[in-house]
Amino acid sequence: MGKRKFSGLEVTLIVLFCLVAIIACVLIGLLASGQSGVKTTEFSPECPNILIAERIDCIPDQVATKSTCTLRGCCWSPESDTSAPWCFFSSNHGYKVDGSTRSTQAGFKTTLTRLPSPSLFGNDINTVLLTGEYQTPNRFRFKITDPQTQRFEVPHEHVRSFTGSAASNLNYKVDVKQNPFGIVVTRVSNGRVLFDTTIGPLQYADQFLQLSIKLPSSNIYGVGEHVHKQYRHDVNWKTWPMFSRDIGPSGAMHNLYGVQTFFLCLEDSTGASFGVFLMNSNAMEFVVQPAPAVTYRTIGGILDFYILLGNTPEQVVQEYLKLVGLPALPSYWSLGFQLSRWNYGSLDEVKRVVERNRAIGLPYDAQITDIDYMEEKKDFTYDKVKFRDLPNFAAYMHNYGQKYIIILDPAISIQNLVDGSPYGSYVRGESKKVWVNESDGVTALLGEVWPGESVFPDFTNPDCTSWWVEECKLFYNVVPYDGIWIDMNEVSNFIKGSKNGCAQNDLNYPPFTPSILDKLMFSKTICMDAVQKWGKHYDVHSLYGYSMAISTQQVIKALFPGKRSFLISRSTFVGSGKHTGHWLGDNAATWDHLKWAIPGMLDFNLFGIPYIGADICGFFDNTTEELCRRWMQVGAFYPFSRNHNCEGFIPQDPAVFGPDSVLVKTSKYYLNIRYTLLPYLYTLFYKAHTQGGTVVRPVLHEFYSDDVTWSVDRQFLWGPGLLISPVLEPSVDAIQAYIPDAVWYEYDTGAKISMRKQWTSMYLPADKLGLHLRGGYIYPTQQPANTTVASRKNPMGLIIALDDNNAASGDLFWDDGESTDTVESKAYIYYEFTVSNNVLQMTAINSNYADPNNLKFEEIKILGALQEITAVTVSQNNVVENSPLNITYYPLEKVAHITGLQLELGKSYTVKWTQQLSVNERFNCYPSPNPTQEKCEQLGCVWEQLTSNLDIPPCFYSSDNAYSVDKVEYTSSGLAANLTLNSAKTRANENFTTPISTLRLEVKYHLNHMLQFKIYDYQNARYEVPVPLNLPSSPTSTDKERLYEVSVQKKPFGIQVRRKSTGTVIWDSQLPTFTFSDMFIQISTRLTSQYIYGFGETEHTMFRRNMSWHTWGMFTRDQPPAYKLNSYGYQPFYMALEEDGNAHGVLLLNSNAMDVTFQPTPALTYRTTGGILDFYVVLGPTPELVVQEYTALIGRPVMPPYWSLGFQLCRYGYRNDSEIAQLVEGMKAAGIPYDVQYADIDYMERQLDFTIGTRFAGLPALINRIKEEGMRFIIILDPAISGNETNYPTFSRGVQDDVFIKWPNTNDIIYSKVWPFLPNVQINESLPEQTQIQIYGAHAAFPDFFRNSTVGWWKREILEFYNNPTNLSRSVKFDGLWIDMNEPAAFLNGAIDGCRNDLLNMPPYIPHLGYRSDGLSVKTLCMEGQQYLPDGTPVRHYDVHSLYGWSQTKPTLDGLQSATKERGIVITRSTYPSSGRWAGHWLGDNTAAWDQLAKSVIGMMEFSLFGISYTGADICGFLKDSEYELCLRWMQLGAFYPYSRNHNQKGTRRQDPVSWNSTFEEISRNVLNIRYTLLPYLYTLMYDAHAHGSTVIRPILHEFVEDRTTWEIDEQFLWGPALLISPVMQQNAVRVNAYLPNARWYDYYTDEDIGFRGQFRLLPAPLEHINLHIRGGYILAWQRPANTTFYSRKNPMGLTVALNDTLFAEGQLYWDDGVHIDAYEDGVYLLTSFTANQNVLDIMVLHHGYTDPNNLMFTEIKVLGVPTSVQQVTVSQNGRTIASSHTVNYNDTKKLLTITELQLELGKNYTAQWS
Repeated sequence: MGKRKFSGLEVTLIVLFCLVAIIACVLIGLLASGQSGVKTTEFSPECPNILIAERIDCIPDQVATKSTCTLRGCCWSPESDTSAPWCFFSSNHGYKVDGSTRSTQAGFKTTLTRLPSPSLFGNDINTVLLTGEYQTPNRFRFKITDPQTQRFEVPHEHVRSFTGSAASNLNYKVDVKQNPFGIVVTRVSNGRVLFDTTIGPLQYADQFLQLSIKLPSSNIYGVGEHVHKQYRHDVNWKTWPMFSRDIGPSGAMHNLYGVQTFFLCLEDSTGASFGVFLMNSNAMEFVVQPAPAVTYRTIGGILDFYILLGNTPEQVVQEYLKLVGLPALPSYWSLGFQLSRWNYGSLDEVKRVVERNRAIGLPYDAQITDIDYMEEKKDFTYDKVKFRDLPNFAAYMHNYGQKYIIILDPAISIQNLVDGSPYGSYVRGESKKVWVNESDGVTALLGEVWPGESVFPDFTNPDCTSWWVEECKLFYNVVPYDGIWIDMNEVSNFIKGSKNGCAQNDLNYPPFTPSILDKLMFSKTICMDAVQKWGKHYDVHSLYGYSMAISTQQVIKALFPGKRSFLISRSTFVGSGKHTGHWLGDNAATWDHLKWAIPGMLDFNLFGIPYIGADICGFFDNTTEELCRRWMQVGAFYPFSRNHNCEGFIPQDPAVFGPDSVLVKTSKYYLNIRYTLLPYLYTLFYKAHTQGGTVVRPVLHEFYSDDVTWSVDRQFLWGPGLLISPVLEPSVDAIQAYIPDAVWYEYDTGAKISMRKQWTSMYLPADKLGLHLRGGYIYPTQQPANTTVASRKNPMGLIIALDDNNAASGDLFWDDGESTDTVESKAYIYYEFTVSNNVLQMTAINSNYADPNNLKFEEIKILGALQEITAVTVSQNNVVENSPLNITYYPLEKVAHITGLQLELGKSYTVKWTQQLSVNERFNCYPSPNPTQEKCEQLGCVWEQLTSNLDIPPCFYSSDNAYSVDKVEYTSSGLAANLTLNSAKTRANENFTTPISTLRLEVKYHLNHMLQFKIYDYQNARYEVPVPLNLPSSPTSTDKERLYEVSVQKKPFGIQVRRKSTGTVIWDSQLPTFTFSDMFIQISTRLTSQYIYGFGETEHTMFRRNMSWHTWGMFTRDQPPAYKLNSYGYQPFYMALEEDGNAHGVLLLNSNAMDVTFQPTPALTYRTTGGILDFYVVLGPTPELVVQEYTALIGRPVMPPYWSLGFQLCRYGYRNDSEIAQLVEGMKAAGIPYDVQYADIDYMERQLDFTIGTRFAGLPALINRIKEEGMRFIIILDPAISGNETNYPTFSRGVQDDVFIKWPNTNDIIYSKVWPFLPNVQINESLPEQTQIQIYGAHAAFPDFFRNSTVGWWKREILEFYNNPTNLSRSVKFDGLWIDMNEPAAFLNGAIDGCRNDLLNMPPYIPHLGYRSDGLSVKTLCMEGQQYLPDGTPVRHYDVHSLYGWSQTKPTLDGLQSATKERGIVITRSTYPSSGRWAGHWLGDNTAAWDQLAKSVIGMMEFSLFGISYTGADICGFLKDSEYELCLRWMQLGAFYPYSRNHNQKGTRRQDPVSWNSTFEEISRNVLNIRYTLLPYLYTLMYDAHAHGSTVIRPILHEFVEDRTTWEIDEQFLWGPALLISPVMQQNAVRVNAYLPNARWYDYYTDEDIGFRGQFRLLPAPLEHINLHIRGGYILAWQRPANTTFYSRKNPMGLTVALNDTLFAEGQLYWDDGVHIDAYEDGVYLLTSFTANQNVLDIMVLHHGYTDPNNLMFTEIKVLGVPTSVQQVTVSQNGRTIASSHTVNYNDTKKLLTITELQLELGKNYTAQWS
């Protein structure tokens, strides 16, 4: 069939149908892709190579696809970075300038025409008008409007149309780019482009307006309201929606309650900044991207931009706030702390909360009630049941000086009241038609909020404002209140839109919806097409809270005429700060929300709403004590400081945590500081109110030149001066805080901190927040009170924090605190304060207010006062006023406190002060002998001699030390820095004392309780002490657990070590003395108190060091104890007590000749003649822990053999071995316990080591015999070896092994003279000893015990003497070795022919040593002697002299133990730190004099500190004849020396116990029997010392440090914790004045509670008696005594259980075989614990590594302090009673239970129970 032909009509219809179909397809495609535009076929995007960071997103409304991108005519380029736009605008989108730019009075105008391009969302406006206005030299405005159609513009009360003329002298230049259009704003001063919109195209449609701006830096701050987790914006493609919304803060990027379109950009480190503000109230979003650039997209209104320039960020804020409205000046009372919660439940509960917080003395000004006070949550009602007394509540608050604040929500219920009556507020509002209406403009829109179905007042309607004022008034007349909190004003609606839903139109469903929460315009609010007076809700939604605040201000004017009252609002807009404060909304009790509040506060200070805070402790969720405590600390520094929480969660007001809780204490502490500083805070608000600017201030606003501060947002400032560094993380007591580049003072102490322009670990324990005052500022203060009503009546003051130039300035604004318009009417006082050159000018610039309280400035604190203020004068109008003032100066903190001032508020004054270096602050500049003014001034120091006290140095430093630090390198385990010498400050010096130009400081945080700091010359190796310390291979401390923090003061150099828990500075060396040269090194430190113990070895007259200008030398010397003369050992360690009783210890590991000066500052100066400074600090914090930590570092004390705890006899001058034998027999016959006999050098042939003299040929046999009887023998060895013998193997083998000290660079031995005599000469013994030595003394050589060869040689000589393989009958079977004369001592100064190096023997500085003018070689070797360390390193005797005895000690013990195969004991005269690891020590050649008894106690306590627990003094005295009473009292005291030896000198009378009379023998026997009874306890103490480092001879203060009386006690001592010894140490005394600290004490002899404590008491002490007391709470093990420990160790044992006040006691017994080498280390011991509680004693074996062969048993137990009669005692094992035939005796008078005839085997567990 043929084709059918179509008619013309049909063809036309077909063509039309096809066209329609094509168009439909295109439309379907466009609609499917969300497009409303039409793609013009001729448009082709120009896509040059745009940097990814500079792309402007073309598809902001959906996931980008290539097809959508093509439809929009944009550029498509996918990237791996999904956050960057894949579809972005081409360079041919936007507008172009159409025609010329026309000048106007204010600037210019020009027309812009849209470039042809696809539309994104339709309804593009093709022609727009650009208007530019040069409003001020720093403010440029441009707006883009539709010239044809009036669009919505925000009816802002301040930001209105500009009527002025263009400003001149502009700081900016504006360029309008033609095609495509752009605006470029440049800073004139440097040509920097600040604002450049050419980065992206202008978009201007009816409901989509967009402008992008390229910025000069990524330092972008502001725009809100959101949760910004950091203050500086993250520019990595973030989109922030803005549209006011009822949603609480969270981690999401939600639009929150308010809209703030302002941001600030910091350009660079000059501080130059600018701000950008868009005046637009429509829903919008703000995009930041890495270009850096920002984009504003809004869906209505116009584009109305302001660019504001400043030279600093703060200036920019001021510019902005002058435009949008300066912040309100708050009422003074509103700066007080406030309490609130939603749903207290009743007014009774509110009052309970009020009362409990008043009761704890909490500063607290206002109480708030939330909607629960209302009847069914209706505004202007109250619950007549639960809150029935609410009308009287305000008066109740006012009676205490407090205020009452209510909440009001906007939504008004349409329901009747509970009683059925109409709800008046609704009725009256309805009659006035004050509601927001539906789209018809007539029908009230109905929503649902807290009270149910509700209408919404239209606060943009003046009639509504009138109604609102009237309702508030009516309610106020029923329930008075003081302030209003407006909430829910976003506006919030619990249903979407309205009860009737929202119409489908472009307002409710616009073409583009910004990325707001829910992406639905009317979600949780009302319909967008609702009608208000100002316009469609679509346009004015985000102005709801703003308009409500303005209306509520009208309420305040009406209710409180002339008063400021109080207003906070949840929803805010640009300029809201003029009317209201704000809080950060419904946060949660989480650590994140605590953190995020700081950026939130900083943002709102930019926005001009400085009265800002967050709900303290969190609104939602249950808080925790820790979180709430930390939040209360930081919240005390929120401008709006309110603790508020939600219904359904635990209460969190401070008092609920308990009146004595840390939370309450810290809350009160910091709120009191807040109230003290309220005058400063109020002045900041005055400045914000009058000039703009911030109150809570970002650190960068003050320190913009430091780029570190640009991102600091975990700390903030109050104004320029108060730095707040809170703890914002759980379970931490240290934070990383940034200390900006200024002088800073700790608020708490006023002390300057050394940190500056650095991060620091700030220790903030549970009750502490970081609070620092900036130098250069003056802070007005007022004594705090619990309310501002009370505090405003209190005296005022000033804190002056001086800067680097000793200057400061500040101001004070003061008015009545509540009246409006005081600023305008000048009804206020305004002061300017300045300080310079020790003059404070207090200038009252304005004084038009008379405070009714007649306030006066009564105190001034000056921080950073480097010298003591000695006089203050006050003058007014140049007339000096006389009033009594008190001036207190705190030298450690450098704080002066002037009190007693009467400076009337409102008057101008001049306060001048004179400063003078306190004599206590003098540091000796000329410590050498014979200072003169001329010598002093040559050193650049000041000369002023004080005749009143010649100990005070007449020559002292007047300038800082010459070293400084540039950069400190921090690591997790320490820090390091280079010290540089400022040569201009170097003082005149000789060679060898010229300071080294660069030094290295290293600080290592080895352990949590121990650190090291070391200063050395890193360019030239110097001698360092070769004594090994027990240090971890790498530091094991952690920032959190460390007890200390270290800071380096940079200029002048100093180190500060602070105890974190208390803030006490325990080391502070930023003092003028520091210098470091080759032969003179000096460093000083301030001390924490006057209580310093240690340093030796020197005879001291008191245990505590005398701080009154005393200098003590350290350099080992053969010097019998004498005042201020350096003796045998060298112990550069001290323990210090801090004022609070904490203790720390400091070791300087240096062995050169040294002295230390104590001065009452208190301070300590070290001066040493070589080496380096290598300090170790241990932090205890108890005295006993200090010793334990110190001995852990240097090595624990040696464990002595059991027998060495027995009594010992010796004398120099036994004529022969028969004399010794007779003594042994005499002691045995007298039955006096006695274990060890000695022979001094008499036994030798002519005093030659390892020889036996003819008179002592029987000594080997005698030793063997007494050992068979259970005794032991110790011989003496001196180091010096005779070189004059023809056949002396010891010397010849020494020469062969090269063991002797030689002259440097030669092979010649240095010879001097000591004890050895020449051979083959007849000695005239009638001559004086020194004369004999001069005539007969042999050449003596000195072994170098550092050398490996010497160690081997010495051990071989000891072994040979012990074994004597060639003649066994001559083998000397000693059990211990006593090494003497090892300082080393010589009887000549230097060498036989003198010394050869004057510089070393007479260095430029000779410390305060005995015979100072004779140099260092007094009674010893020449300093140039060459020695070699074990690794072959050569060292000078000059450096290692004081290590001589130390180097001899370990080889001696090794030799002894290899000979005897037993533990043995070494006693050494010369010691150095760690000598105690290998030896005991006696206190040297003392004198038979009464003063030596007390000095021996001091000496023993000092050696306890030094880690040498086996110590004692020569009982009865070494030099001079002893006498009966003295020797008897000394035997009593000496029975309690750990090392208990009676020893005296040749030529004096015998003084052993059997040399006097039978009474003496009996008293000696009795007291030694007590010692031997208690040896198990003493041996256990020795174990504790060896294993744990505890003290054996223990100062009383170690156990009772909380009792300051004990800090001075040194005539009594303890054995361990439990036995108090109070000896008689004065002649003819029969009583002793003993201090019994605060514990229960039992008399040792009677077993009775003495019945007093914590006091001195005169105790009877007849000649036969020494007072001993057992401390309650302890159990002492004992053993029946015998004449030697060999026999006593076989005897039955017993326990003395001394119950304390709670009937508890504990103790231990360590037991081994008494001789095994390393028994503890090898586990060959038995450790038993004893615990008594109430009526049960548990005996428990803790370690069972030894079984005693004597089958020892506890046969007797004494329980002291048993309160009630005991009838029976049962013994059980493993819970089962066992048979025991014991006897029980209870003495009711003594409260003593005695259990005898027990058979409890040592090494088994038992329980004894009495009933």
